[in-house]
Formats: sequence, C-alpha cells, structure tokens
Amino acid sequence: MFPDWNNLPDELQLALAHEALDRAAANVAAQAELLADEFDCGNLADHGGAEALRLFAAVVRIGGKDKLIAVGHA
Repeated sequence: MFPDWNNLPDELQLALAHEALDRAAANVAAQAELLADEFDCGNLADHGGAEALRLFAAVVRIGGKDKLIAVGHA
C-alpha cells in the first residue's frame, strides 16, 4: 500500500513536487515545439506561430531551471 502524501516527510514531498513540475514543464515545452513543427511543415496556417511557440518553449525550459526558493519568513 502506498503511503498517504501527508505522511511523507516534507523533504520528500518537495522533491516529488519539484520533479513533477520539471516533467510538466518539459512536456509543455515539447508540445509547443511539436506544434511549431506543424506550422513549419505547412499543416497549420502560420502567422508567426512557430516562432512564438519556440519562444514559449524556451521560456518554460529556462523557468524550470530555477528551483523554488523560499522567500520571506514563514
């Protein structure tokens, strides 16, 4: 049986959450690039969409490199 999320140590919860966010960012970026390729191949009408999607993918990847940093005094 799997342990309840709330029973996991805080460090493990944070590690799992970080990994989930990293994977989600990678998936979103990959999907943006696939859609950009569809524009490039002429399968979709392009009005600057491919470059915008590649920019979005780059921003998602760059944003994912910065780990969550504790701010303030909680």
